Amino acid sequence: MDELKYALLAEVYGRMEAELIKSYLEAHGIDVELFQESIGQSIYPTTVDTLGNVQIFVKKEKMEEAVTLLKEIQGQ
Repeated sequence: MDELKYALLAEVYGRMEAELIKSYLEAHGIDVELFQESIGQSIYPTTVDTLGNVQIFVKKEKMEEAVTLLKEIQGQ
């Protein structure tokens, strides 16, 4: 079995925040994949418990750079 190419960078609450982070990282040349439970993406987005959470994945070889950029976004 092939080794996974992507690793979890962060988990945020809400699709909008995830999309902003994705756009920022992609502008810096980092491929991003978002994962959210399908019920949380419906026409009436559900934010009960963890259904509003979105996981942000990046390629493993770009993880260190992605962490640095994420800290910049978050003002850390």
